[in-house]
Amino acid sequence: MWQPATERLQHFQTMLKSKLNVLTLKKEPLPAVIFHEPEAIELCTTAPLMKSRTHSGCKVTYLGKVSTTGMQFLSGCTEKPVIELWKKHTLTREDIFPANALLEIRPFQVWLHHLDHKGEATVHMDTFQVARIAYCTADHNVSPNIFAWVYREINDDLSYQMDCHAVECESKLEAKKLAHAMMEAFRKTFHSMKSDGRIHRNSSSEEVSQELESDDG
Repeated sequence: MWQPATERLQHFQTMLKSKLNVLTLKKEPLPAVIFHEPEAIELCTTAPLMKSRTHSGCKVTYLGKVSTTGMQFLSGCTEKPVIELWKKHTLTREDIFPANALLEIRPFQVWLHHLDHKGEATVHMDTFQVARIAYCTADHNVSPNIFAWVYREINDDLSYQMDCHAVECESKLEAKKLAHAMMEAFRKTFHSMKSDGRIHRNSSSEEVSQELESDDG
């Protein structure tokens, strides 16, 4: 049907207005934003990636080792070896406490880190298997600051010898702490070996630990 131009213009404006209203009111949903965990973090090459490793343990003066005889290690069995090591040490002893090692007792191993002249750990380290330690004590007449242990050293020909190792601690309390830490390491090693079937005899850790006695004084 024919309409005047004015009416057609008004009709067009009305339709356009309604369309604009619809477009204005209709809201499209926003796209979802998904956050992903980073697969890698790139570090600046000029920055250090990690700090130098620090060792936990007790600063001590390693007095050395001396062979000992016998298979039964009871209270006082380390007195003679410790006196021998102590006499050698006092010949070059200084007035201050000359720590030259760091003794770190772990569940299955004992690490003796040797220190340089700056007191920092070097790459040289002696490792002792806790299962081979037959006795330890922190009760010595020559000095209450000495902690010693008897270790079964395996030679190249599969023979073995018993060596007494000794360290001087900063105090009597530090020596006793090492003795208690060694006993705890021995108990953990014993229970692990028993769980793995390497210990078949029916005995408790208290009975076996008599071989690795820690005198508290």
